[in-house]
Amino acid sequence: MAVDVKTTPVPASATLRSRRPGRIPAERLRSFAAFGAPGLLIYACFVLAPIAISFGYSLTNHNPFNPPTKFVGLENYRLLFTDSEFLTSLRVTTILTVIVVIVPNVAGLGIAVLLDRKGWLYNALRTVFFTPMVLSSVVVSIVWTRMLDDEGPVNQALRALGVDQPPGWLSDPRLALYSIATILSWQMLGFCVVVYLAGLQGVPTELAEAASIDGAGPMRRFWSVTWPLLAPALTINTVVLLISAFKAFDHIQVITHGGPGTGTTATIAYNVLQTGLVANRQGYASAMAIVMLVIIAAAAAVTLRVLNRREVNL
Repeated sequence: MAVDVKTTPVPASATLRSRRPGRIPAERLRSFAAFGAPGLLIYACFVLAPIAISFGYSLTNHNPFNPPTKFVGLENYRLLFTDSEFLTSLRVTTILTVIVVIVPNVAGLGIAVLLDRKGWLYNALRTVFFTPMVLSSVVVSIVWTRMLDDEGPVNQALRALGVDQPPGWLSDPRLALYSIATILSWQMLGFCVVVYLAGLQGVPTELAEAASIDGAGPMRRFWSVTWPLLAPALTINTVVLLISAFKAFDHIQVITHGGPGTGTTATIAYNVLQTGLVANRQGYASAMAIVMLVIIAAAAAVTLRVLNRREVNL
């Protein structure tokens, strides 16, 4: 016995409404609420809210030991760019950042090329180079303070080699900043090595073999085949080094306390904490912090744009 089943045609307008790109299905909204909303809430509470609060403080003369707090508008920002101490810290931070971005990148690439081999020895060397990265900045600073002391092992070795008056690596205002930059570069070197090694191991061997068959030597193969494929690794290293160097504080606090002399190694981050926690000028320190945030964000954005464009062009 045949049963005649009648189906009701679905109106075309209903089909179009269900496929309209502007509408978000309820399942996706529930999934976002379950998985995405907690992360956004944590980000808003621990990142966006402190930035907003700092910006609010930067528009005041807030000092917890000298009430009342008054609204001063952009006065703190105007004073910043006429403050010789802040301008000096900006120059110090810029020099430190340039050195720390260049030195570990170049040295890390060279070491990664040398360690891009199989064997237990190369695995052990990779661990050795990465070890400083996992050490506390305070521990690294204390060790290097002892190493570079006027009577430390480095100067003792120089005296043994015949140098009568070794330099004051941390006591000479002309050398202290470069000594700090060297310590930071040494600690970040392992990170660059690991990232470049990951990039090197992702290079297809077929490309290098094809270039070798075409008559390209080792240097030619590196610059024409390997180096272009390391563009993502270069981007990661450069951005991480840029941000790490620009917000450097621990090493300066432990090793030189901003000296020797007046502000020869004082970075912006160091001045922010000194102004806010020691001098208790929290409104002015908040303005410094906001300016530092803007500079880091702008520098990182420009760097990412330039290096990402290089990746696309390659």
